Amino acid sequence: MNKKALTAAAVISVALSGAVSAETLDSVKSKDFVKCGVTSGVPGFSVPDEKGNWQGLDVDVCRAVAAAALGDASKVKFIPLNAKERFTALASGEIDVLSRVTTWTLTRDSQLGINFAGVNYYDGQGFLVKKDLGLTSVKELDGATICVQSGTTTELNMADYFRTHGLENKTVVFDTNEEAATAFDTGRCDAFTTDLSQAFGLRTRMADPDSVVALPEVISKEPLGPVVRQGDDQWFNVVKWSLNAMINAEELGITMANVDEMKSSDNPNIKRLLGGEEGLAKGLGIAEDWGYQIVKQVGNYGEAFDRNVGKDSPQKITRGLNNLWNNGGIMYAPPVR
Repeated sequence: MNKKALTAAAVISVALSGAVSAETLDSVKSKDFVKCGVTSGVPGFSVPDEKGNWQGLDVDVCRAVAAAALGDASKVKFIPLNAKERFTALASGEIDVLSRVTTWTLTRDSQLGINFAGVNYYDGQGFLVKKDLGLTSVKELDGATICVQSGTTTELNMADYFRTHGLENKTVVFDTNEEAATAFDTGRCDAFTTDLSQAFGLRTRMADPDSVVALPEVISKEPLGPVVRQGDDQWFNVVKWSLNAMINAEELGITMANVDEMKSSDNPNIKRLLGGEEGLAKGLGIAEDWGYQIVKQVGNYGEAFDRNVGKDSPQKITRGLNNLWNNGGIMYAPPVR
């Protein structure tokens, strides 16, 4: 991490250490909504529709937290943030949770006073280029101009990769991925790099999506997930287990359509998840039916994946690593018991 980044980390850490963070759940209940930081618009993850309603995989995590904490998934105030703003907004209390395509890394985990509450998408960084260039590898981008969002692991990963392979490039940085993608689409850059999930979403907005292809290399690991301030274990657990409930529900075959029927199941794992065992939610400080409310109002993880980035979405991204652990992927949640 460079000196500028370390200075920013120190500023955020100081802000976090002075923040009153041990009463987030009480604050959420008092104001009766969750303040959730999201992107300014990444299709599939967090983007407003034509009516201004936010949709996406990250949005559904926020809605699951609201369903668990307040019993109502609609009680969320979405606050769009760019990459530079996101951690400061969390530190200052402007938001209660950050669910914004944010990569879990050592420096973020250890220097910013934040906790990652899990992974809701396993991703990797790639490069988009125009098909008519005829490129077949990132290594053919030696000397190219590349559009990238500033203040991200994307920028650092690219620098590492090009240095390791003895390649040169000219980087053009932008405050948002949308701006970087637009600049690439209009010919300002030879390539655009970001997490592949975001790249595929932003490609759907380009003038001619079919003219844009992804090069085969995936140059990084990008585990993306929701983030909270350190120092408030109760709220950390609420956010963490809201995501875990969605994953467990898919594994147990519980869906929005059958959740009411499943409440009468004899399977003890299903009973516990849907509130059939008194006292499980005591440590979380929320209602016993928190898991039921999440599945009933938001759905299980697979349902959220399919409608936002998977087979029922414009991106049609295959599950891959994001499949459940017992179906060829690595998506896994601890049991509710």
